[in-house]
Amino acid sequence: MRDFILEVITPETLTIAEIAINNLAALILAIFLMLTYRVTYIGTAYSRRFNLAMGGIVIVTTMIMGIISNNVALSLGMVGALSIIRFRTAVKDVRDALFIFWAVAAGIGCGVSQYIMVGVGSMFMFLFLLITMRSGQVNRQLLVIQTSLKAQAEAEAIVEEHFGKTAHRISKSQDEVMCELVYSVREGALKKADDENVIEITQRLMHIEGVTRVSIVEQQDDIAR
Repeated sequence: MRDFILEVITPETLTIAEIAINNLAALILAIFLMLTYRVTYIGTAYSRRFNLAMGGIVIVTTMIMGIISNNVALSLGMVGALSIIRFRTAVKDVRDALFIFWAVAAGIGCGVSQYIMVGVGSMFMFLFLLITMRSGQVNRQLLVIQTSLKAQAEAEAIVEEHFGKTAHRISKSQDEVMCELVYSVREGALKKADDENVIEITQRLMHIEGVTRVSIVEQQDDIAR
């Protein structure tokens, strides 16, 4: 019994060659993950520091797994140490959480020398991201109109005439004198309507007395209708 306990709590010593191979595999996977994130990223707020951090997570996780591999005492201590760390960096995109889990999984696999498992899994993840990175993505624009209450009805009529049923009002806010209208419209429908009417919607709206500002911005988040 004593020998069994000592065997369990005694750390397994990795050779220098095993450590080097594990970390080399982690480095290759980290670079592959970073390139995948850069190639498949969709949006305007790409963070190079976040991408570098994900690559570092792979290597650090590999190091941790090498330390606690087949050692119950160290693994329990490591869990306790990591539990007191509070990560305050907010994940702006849910998709970024996928890459964080991928980085951790790759580091765990390299730390226990499961190179084929993490390599094949990473290739399938890369293919999945390539196939789905454009699926469900609809380029929409938000038409934001700031107008007086007296000109509100005319502005709404112009938008309906310009776009027909392709523009959907998703927000309306007002106070005692001013009103803000927000419409969602597909990018293609916006260009088509502008071409058909010969004049841009922003110019038509600004010709209305009482309209103070018209803005068109890219819609980044899904808005339920």
